[in-house]
Amino acid sequence: MKIYLDTIGCRLNQSEIETMARQFRAAGHEIVATAEHADMAVVNTCAVTNDAASVSRSKIRQIARAGVNEIVTTGCWTTLQPKEALDLPNVLQVIPNSQKDNLVAQTLNIQPSSFILQPFDAEPISRIPLPGLHRRTRAFIKVQDGCDNQCTFCITTVARGESRSRHIADVILDIQSALAGGTKEIVLTGVHLGSWGYDFESHLSELIKAILRETDTPRLRLSSLEPWDLSTDFFSLWTNPRLMPHLHLPLQSGCESTLKRMARKTTPDSFRELVSAARDVMPDVAITTDIIAGFPGETEDEFAQTLDFVRGMNFADGHVFTYSPRPGTGAARMKGQVKPELRKKRNHILTDALAESAKSYRKKFIGRKMSVLWESTSEMGEYGWQMEGLTENYLRAQAFAPSPRWNELDQVLLQECSGDKLKGVISKMG
Repeated sequence: MKIYLDTIGCRLNQSEIETMARQFRAAGHEIVATAEHADMAVVNTCAVTNDAASVSRSKIRQIARAGVNEIVTTGCWTTLQPKEALDLPNVLQVIPNSQKDNLVAQTLNIQPSSFILQPFDAEPISRIPLPGLHRRTRAFIKVQDGCDNQCTFCITTVARGESRSRHIADVILDIQSALAGGTKEIVLTGVHLGSWGYDFESHLSELIKAILRETDTPRLRLSSLEPWDLSTDFFSLWTNPRLMPHLHLPLQSGCESTLKRMARKTTPDSFRELVSAARDVMPDVAITTDIIAGFPGETEDEFAQTLDFVRGMNFADGHVFTYSPRPGTGAARMKGQVKPELRKKRNHILTDALAESAKSYRKKFIGRKMSVLWESTSEMGEYGWQMEGLTENYLRAQAFAPSPRWNELDQVLLQECSGDKLKGVISKMG
């Protein structure tokens, strides 16, 4: 059977869909690049915002229009709205997050133990390069699921359930499989990654130490970390050069009173101190963040505090979300809902501030040599093959190579900024 897989939203969803691809292949089925060639499709949906939920529904309808008569939906939106999902065209099965790990076995009506997974495949899920020969090289490894936080804007806690951690041995097995498949960068993912180990009296730092000790992964990267899960001594782990100097620390607001309404367990001062401690150990570390614009009750003064804080933090980049009321959350019931047009206006202002900050951060590295892992290749031109990839600190870099260097690590002399990328020349291969 030919199967099309699609996912919306976070890296955790991406990690899960990659695992499904391996399981379908192990059961003897083919993963295809487009819905038009599929007998069945699986869609891993998202509900973090109203837009994400809308995109999830649109994806399902598009796949049905492409002629796929058997669609299986899973993920956060499906979990929250199972009846609405089942009402969409050609959706025959709705599998909630709680049963997602057994989706392939359940869909195929076989026992999970009846197939043996092959090593992780560094090629795209379909093994067919996307236009422009784009191929991703990083392996997203799920180490944790669920969340015990009660942030008032977030529906994910409801959709994903309580926090639970995977054991070190299971994580190591997945990483070894990814390395055997050729990947050179491991990205640890979870709904609340920083809570890994809380359910068996451990800490994320112990998992990181074990991975660095028991595997030879060239690059280890962490996805989003809540600032209250980290202590200043956590950053001593970065003395190991295989741990990439990039921290994504969701701030959500630079105003203390807004943070309280959000039920965030941090303050602007404690966030600033944490970032300062990280930069003491890693002067060039990329600190990226998330901000919510137009949270209920946000006054002009509170917004101004957030804007000033963002401008003063020298973030390497970030993403601004326009507040989206999610039914079932505390924030959706709060008084003082900000008008949609004002939310969007504040989003634009914050986005511009982060863009300026990101530009300033990128410029610091002009004239520097940095290691780049190439993850996409464009067609050969006058100057050779145009390569694009990521530096250790998550800057997107481009350079020409005499032959395709996909999934290779090279030293690149960065020479100029071009939009949101840095252009350079390869100074040393391998």
